[in-house]
Amino acid sequence: PKMKEDNCLHAALICLGMLYYSHAVATEKLNHARPSLHGHHEKGKEGQVLHRSKRGWVWNQFFVIEEYTGPDPVLVGRLHSDIDSGDGNIKYILSGEGAGIIFVIDDKSGNIHATKTLDREERAQYTLTAQAVDRNTNRPLEPPSEFIVKVQDINDNPPEFLHENYHANVPERSNVGTSVIQVTASDADDPTYGNSAKLVYSILEGQPYFSVEAQTGIIRTALPNMDREAKEEYHVVIQAKDMGGHMGGLSGTTKVTITLTDVNDNPPKFPQSVYQMSVSEAAVPGEEVGRVKAKDPDIGENGLVAYSVIDGDGMDMFEITTDYETQEGVVKLKKVLDFETKKSYSLKVEAANVHIDPKFISNGPFKDTVTVKISVEDADEPPVFLKPSYIFEVQENAASGTVVGKVHAKDPDAANSAIRYSIDRHTDLERYFIINAEDGNIKTIKALDREEIAWHNISVFAVEVHKQHQEAKVPVAIKVVDVNDNAPKFAAAYEAFVCENARSNQQFITISADDKDDSANGPRFIFSLPPEIIHNPNFTLRDNRDNTASVLVRREGFSRQKQDLYLLPIVISDGGLPPMSSTNTLTIRVCGCDSNGSLLSCNAEAYILNAGLSTGALIAILACIVILLVIVVLFVTLKRQKKEPLIVFEEEDVRENIITYDDEGGGEEDTEAFDIATLQNPDGINGFIPRKDIKPEYQYMPRPGLRPAPNSVDVDDFINTRIQEADNDPTAPPYDSIQIYGYEGRGSVAGSLSSLESATTDSDLDYDYLQNWGPRFKKLADLYGSKDTFDDDS
Repeated sequence: PKMKEDNCLHAALICLGMLYYSHAVATEKLNHARPSLHGHHEKGKEGQVLHRSKRGWVWNQFFVIEEYTGPDPVLVGRLHSDIDSGDGNIKYILSGEGAGIIFVIDDKSGNIHATKTLDREERAQYTLTAQAVDRNTNRPLEPPSEFIVKVQDINDNPPEFLHENYHANVPERSNVGTSVIQVTASDADDPTYGNSAKLVYSILEGQPYFSVEAQTGIIRTALPNMDREAKEEYHVVIQAKDMGGHMGGLSGTTKVTITLTDVNDNPPKFPQSVYQMSVSEAAVPGEEVGRVKAKDPDIGENGLVAYSVIDGDGMDMFEITTDYETQEGVVKLKKVLDFETKKSYSLKVEAANVHIDPKFISNGPFKDTVTVKISVEDADEPPVFLKPSYIFEVQENAASGTVVGKVHAKDPDAANSAIRYSIDRHTDLERYFIINAEDGNIKTIKALDREEIAWHNISVFAVEVHKQHQEAKVPVAIKVVDVNDNAPKFAAAYEAFVCENARSNQQFITISADDKDDSANGPRFIFSLPPEIIHNPNFTLRDNRDNTASVLVRREGFSRQKQDLYLLPIVISDGGLPPMSSTNTLTIRVCGCDSNGSLLSCNAEAYILNAGLSTGALIAILACIVILLVIVVLFVTLKRQKKEPLIVFEEEDVRENIITYDDEGGGEEDTEAFDIATLQNPDGINGFIPRKDIKPEYQYMPRPGLRPAPNSVDVDDFINTRIQEADNDPTAPPYDSIQIYGYEGRGSVAGSLSSLESATTDSDLDYDYLQNWGPRFKKLADLYGSKDTFDDDS
């Protein structure tokens, strides 16, 4: 009903506008003159005077209402020219935006109609061009003229918010009127025409907690002390309505989710006043005993709680830390407990907020306290030594069985079990000590040497007699006290050199000493010469009293030819009780020196040679002798190599390696055709090997000519004969030469295996059967086939 009333109102206003427009047109017609020839004159190109006619349009701006849904096209307006006499000779033409599609014109009357529904939000106005032409010739009667058709707005678009849902936060317990968020809506209608786009905001849901400003859309808090812990989230619905919020206006809504953010307005509280805990006396420091927790409804850093122990008899034995992940206080053991000493402890624990908001300090105090009672439980404990470690002393070289010291342990439990002691043999591998298992007395087994091991670090076990698994261990350090049992000695193996031209009282070496004993039994060292040589004519000794001594020359004129080596005994004694001393021998060599005292040579032989030849000359002579020896050795070696044969065989008879004979065996069946053993020396078989490297003592007759062997001669006899002749004939070739035996036996049962004469001689053998052996033996059949076949093939 409201929309209908608004449409009727708009229609009435449009009608009034049309009436006003018609009146204006009539007035304009009366005021305009008809087209006259007495207008403004202009000369044409050919001197003709042209008359510029005054336009006679009846004109004004047109309006058309949007969203018209009537059955007939909407009359937008009418065009009319003064030259139109109504006889139908003038034709009106319309062009421009939407012409012919949206806007059509009656070419006779000039009436313009809108054929389609218009939407101002899509297009607010249209620019068109109208012209009057001659209907018959289409000659323009008037210049074209533009006019505008404006689409008149109606309230057809509701307000729309930028977002369908809004999210906002505001601190809890905010003051009334605190700004939360601003929501904004827009209206597509024309803001310059009427109230179609004038919006007013109101709250539909969310009272009485929030309110909204009607003109700006700002949402504000409406109640004081809103508590997040009571309600954290609120849902508010905001409406935007056009037409200034009056009846008939269109509206749109949006949802706003408002969350209260936390502030520290709640102190922590323990859910109970007393916590009961227990811990074993065997617990180690740092072990957790239990946990307490104070509840704080605040979240984040506002809910952080720190725990501390503020009072109680267990402050020295226990401590509390904060687990920030679980917001719990962790009670931990600080020191070792003893059930037999104290069986229970009490703590006063405080929980306080870490971050406190000064605005809510009046809600405090932001802390709470609780009592924690801890009971100690008895545990089967291992023995406990009276000291954490022991240090004993014993003199070195003490007799076996000397008491070093005593360790003591006890059972801390109420049972007070007996204790047995033992030494950890891993710490006393050499078994220097032994301990009494009953009373803990430690004694030596063998003599100790401080210079070998100054400290012995062993470990002693204590175990309960009836509970072997309960044991304790304590370190025992045994210091071996030094006894002056080592005499001082030279610090190094000294060897001194004195020049032949040394001056009297000239120092040529400084010596020092070492003592394996402790400093109390060592330095200061005293150096001296033995009483029997205290008046040594060659050298003297001076004690520098700084644990060193200097050796000096007592006379001049040392000579290597007379004596090149001196041995000087030196006595060194320490300052221990009782004092220890030793005699050390210093070796002194006499050397030749230059005028500056630099050593040249310390050998007597070198000194004699220097009178004739220099060192360089001696080296040159030795080098020449070595070179000559090398040349002689090379010459002899080359000469021996030339005498050796070019081909060397390793202790083998050359006749066994290179053998040429023309004997043909009897085939595979003749296994005794020839025996290679017959080629060996028959005399060598009997143990007699004639010398081939000397000439025989007796002369043989000249070698008779070789006579051919008869047909009945055996090959073995023939070869032996030839060998014997060669061995006994001094004119025969050497023993290691190659012997060629060209004799071939006759009458071989096997006959000849040669096939060289098979093709030229007649043979009793028939090889025709090879033709049946297949293609693989075709070549063989062709060679050994019958003569007829051979002739045919040829």
